[in-house]
Amino acid sequence: MLSRLANPARFMRVSGAVLPWLGLITGIVLPAGLAWALVIAPPDYQQGESVRIMFIHVPSAWMASSVYLFIAVASAVALVWRHPLAEVAAQAAAPVGAAFTLVCLATGSLWGRPMWGAWWVWDARLTSVLVLFFLYLGYIALVNGFDDANRGAKAGSLLALVGVVNLPIIKFSVDWWNTLHQPASIVRLGGPTIDKSLLLPLLVMIIGFMLLFGWLLLLRMRTALNERKLRALRLHGLAVSAPAARGGGVAEPAGVAVRQ
Repeated sequence: MLSRLANPARFMRVSGAVLPWLGLITGIVLPAGLAWALVIAPPDYQQGESVRIMFIHVPSAWMASSVYLFIAVASAVALVWRHPLAEVAAQAAAPVGAAFTLVCLATGSLWGRPMWGAWWVWDARLTSVLVLFFLYLGYIALVNGFDDANRGAKAGSLLALVGVVNLPIIKFSVDWWNTLHQPASIVRLGGPTIDKSLLLPLLVMIIGFMLLFGWLLLLRMRTALNERKLRALRLHGLAVSAPAARGGGVAEPAGVAVRQ
């Protein structure tokens, strides 16, 4: 499948067919999840109404790590197998992942105020997620910081691969250190510890965030490919017009006779 989509023209055709349907499904699932989570779901017996921040915070936290892992895998594919769309996918995903991480940090701060009595503490998980946000910013800066796009893409890919070591720190920080964050409550051997009345809308929100990422990724990749095509056409136009300018005449398309 990846080799078939390596052709940008084929990718544009397939993504053009998928994008409207993916947008439609996202437009149904995400608002439904928000309504379920923020209006229908009951308040928590301990946290009260503030538990509703969880329905934004947890999915954005999952996506923050998942999107970075996606970028790292795409970067490895670009470096090793030279897949023509891998670096496009990684660069398209980076701002979206950075936005998810920022939402995660902001909602975590809002949640921490009533739960811990402070907007921010240098908790192991909070600190490692902040490092993840800086990794996103560093990747974006490197990719766009070189005049040579290939050098920027390679530098960004190397940073993405090095930054992967932060993902297990985020995941297992609550087990390795004494932190304020609670241990895993959804994906665990003994099963979820969250009541179904809160778990089900949370799962719908996670699916909605995943669909949103997929839709934004395809949209940004298509935009990037169209921009590359436009730049190539402009460069081709300059290359064609330059010899004509040096010759003092106007370049004519091949096969077209010049009228006297």
